[in-house]
Amino acid sequence: MSATQFSQSDYLTILTHAPADPVKLLADELIPALGEIAVLVNRTGLVMLPYTDTAQGTIFHLGEVLVSEAHVRIGGEVEGYALCMGRDLEQSLAIALLDAAITAGIKTDRIMAFVAEQAQLQTEADRELLQKVESTRVEMETF
Repeated sequence: MSATQFSQSDYLTILTHAPADPVKLLADELIPALGEIAVLVNRTGLVMLPYTDTAQGTIFHLGEVLVSEAHVRIGGEVEGYALCMGRDLEQSLAIALLDAAITAGIKTDRIMAFVAEQAQLQTEADRELLQKVESTRVEMETF
């Protein structure tokens, strides 16, 4: 995927899976360009984790997941949102600021280059993990 091909869902997913420190550094770098920032929500909470029973296809709640949530407004009109697993409020706030910046068209090239880099790193990590899992596969015959 090229940097210009990321949907909002794609880039938010990539950012929430990226290491928190580089995301926070990028957001800090962009703050001077964002103008007035209003933090509407910045909190932790619990959300239910839905799961589908593979035998019967019914959906049930597997348990609760701790999340951090942030909702911001920049320039008095453009909003950004993020929801991250865990309790790192700074991470969710940083991602919400990046979301608002992209929506407002502020330093989009810089942010999308970072997103593309993180997407590549995540793809490589997934590929490496799948190769390790594949090496443990056992084929069995049933009679």
